Amino acid sequence: MAGSYYIESLTDKIEEEAMNYIKKIDELGGAIRAIEKGYIQKEIQDAAYKYQMEVESGERIVVGVNKFQIEEEGHKEILRVDPEVERLQRQKLQALKEERDNRLVEEKLMVLKEKASTDENLMPYILDAVKAYASLGEICGVLREVFGEYEQSIIL
Repeated sequence: MAGSYYIESLTDKIEEEAMNYIKKIDELGGAIRAIEKGYIQKEIQDAAYKYQMEVESGERIVVGVNKFQIEEEGHKEILRVDPEVERLQRQKLQALKEERDNRLVEEKLMVLKEKASTDENLMPYILDAVKAYASLGEICGVLREVFGEYEQSIIL
């Protein structure tokens, strides 16, 4: 804007507020510690709440949501999967596990587990396990053993 005072002042304000956030996160011990302490989640939660309240009060206009809406036909039908499909998939998986070379699958999963403990690219080992007919559940189980499973700490 070629040095417009107003634009420059807005830019300075955004920069100052961003630096304040960065300083606060640094004071908490960095981004990971801030997440562990629930700071970042709370900031997102507060911003989402404020935004939603502004939309519902009409202070913030969202076209098609709280202003300039048009009448539309509702959804016709929700897709419902027949429970028989699950039964058939379980049957197919069981048949696959009976027909495959389970020794080879275990071997490939053990190699994957060993490599997951290193910095090596895991994709070739995942593909080897898939080619031996390891299931997605088996592959994910091995990776969970090594890496664990993320559990969000919820702070209200």
